This record gives sequence, structure tokens and C-alpha cells, in this order.
Amino acid sequence: MPAPNRSSFDPVTFVLTGIPGLEESHVWISVPVCLMYVVALAGNSLFLLLIATDRSLHHPMCLFLAMLSVADLMLSTATVPEMLAIFWLGSRRVSFDACIAQMFFTHVSFIAESTVLLAMAFDRYVAICDPLRYMTILTPAVIGRVAVAAVARGLCIMFPTIFLLKRLPYCGHSTMQHTYCEHMGIARLACADISVNVWYGFTTTLLSSGLDVVLIALSYALILRAAFRLPSREARLKALRTCGSHTCAILMFYTPAFFSFLTHRFGHHIPACIHILLANLYVIVPPMLNPIVYGVRTRQIRERVAHAFSRMGEMCCC
Repeated sequence: MPAPNRSSFDPVTFVLTGIPGLEESHVWISVPVCLMYVVALAGNSLFLLLIATDRSLHHPMCLFLAMLSVADLMLSTATVPEMLAIFWLGSRRVSFDACIAQMFFTHVSFIAESTVLLAMAFDRYVAICDPLRYMTILTPAVIGRVAVAAVARGLCIMFPTIFLLKRLPYCGHSTMQHTYCEHMGIARLACADISVNVWYGFTTTLLSSGLDVVLIALSYALILRAAFRLPSREARLKALRTCGSHTCAILMFYTPAFFSFLTHRFGHHIPACIHILLANLYVIVPPMLNPIVYGVRTRQIRERVAHAFSRMGEMCCC
């Protein structure tokens, strides 16, 4: 009896098309993508270096920023090099296992970053609503547990998707309209019922990032209530200003991500290039802008960055 053709059920490679309909513009699209990735690498690496080497920055908010930078580096590095390989080299083939690995690390990084943003919302809530207990609530041990929980949450949610995808037959379907591998993009290549994958992805998104958004909104509702009870206008404005950077980070992260999620599942009449562009935005724009926003709006970090660059200038002059 002849051996079954393994490639018809478990493809050796997938082919990523890039951005469908915009193939002629791939080289031009790659320029801003590359620049944003370089800024993301430099900005987040600088953040981590400053926080690691300056003990005065070892307070809760800066430690949460360090976690955010790690998640941003993981999210962008898991996806952008693959995009640039497609745009510059036409390297469209990716092995089945490498595609699964990329999907896994991309989604784990996203879930971890969402968890960190939720923790930062709680940080702002405690700082404004219960400032006298801030350092006793957000101890180093608590922050360490938040970091472990962020990673563990992502791993627990994403491990089942590996088996959900591995169990599917693919029957030779291998061309994926995307710039990187993600759960539903892979599942849609299968020649079997993917209802379990669809509902698992939908449910876990609602119970992870969706729940995070609800809890963040609740924390900000409590923050606003506490802020508007303050006696003076200056005190109210100061309290609200402390949340400005975090609000920007939330909007930059969740807006393109949820648009991408909703259009991918329900926007069947939206052109494929829009789907892909939205998916690209949430893996590159927040990692690029987060260090800029927090660097500009956080006084301690702004001063440390200015001091570091002034020292570099003095060294160059000497």
C-alpha cells in the first residue's frame, strides 16, 4: 500500500503573498515600515537600558514601562522582519512549523502587552484614588507577579491554538494573503470545518483583550470620578495629566487591533489589502510610538534621556 502524501494534509511550506493588490508598491511600503521598526528597536532598547541602569527609575510605573517595551520588541520582531523579507527579497515561503511559531509568539506578545496596559491602568487608579498606599500596594513582589502573569496568560491562551491548527488537514492549500502568520489566516487554508478555531479565537479574544478593555474603562471611570472630586482645578488637571501617556498608548494599541479583529471576522466585503494594512499597523505603530509618547510626557525619563544625550555630546566633542 503506497504511503499517503503527507504534503496534502500537512503542508511543508506556506506562501505569504504580502499585501494583495499592492504588490507593485511593496518596495515603497517597506521604507516607512523599516524606519518605524528601527525607531521601535532604538526607542524601546533605550528605555530598557535607562531603567536597568538607573535605580531612581525602579519605581512601579517605570517597571511597567520596561515590561511594555519588552512586549513591544517581541511583537514587532516577531512580524516585521518577515514583512521586510517579503517586500525586499520576495521571500514568501515559510515552513509550516515556522509559521505556527510566528503565530504563537505574535499572539503571546499581543496578549502580554494587553495585560501590561491593564496593570498600568490599575497603577494610575491607585496613584490617583489611593496615593497614600501606592508603594505598599505596588510592591516589587506584586510587579514581579504581574510580569509572570502577563507571560503565563499569553502562553495558556495560545498553546491550544497550536494543536487546533495541527489537527487540521490542508489538502495542498498553502497561499495566505498576509505579511505574517496568524491564527485565523492559517485556519482558513484548511479543507475541514474550522468552527472550533473560529469560536476559540473569538472567545479568547473577548475574554483576554476584550475583558482588559472593559476593566481599563472601569478604572478610568473611577479615576475620573476621583479626579473631579478634587477641590481645585489645578489638582484635577494634574491628576488627569498623569493619565495622558497611558491613554495614548491604549488608543494606539487597541484601535487598529480591534478594527483588524472585527474586519477579519465580519467585514467580508472589505478589500483584503485593508485587512492586511490594519493587521500591520498594530504590530508596528504602538512599538514605535510608545517610547516616544512616554519619553516626551514622563518627566523623569525625559530628563534621563536628555542627560544621556548630553553626555554623549560631551564625549564626542572631547
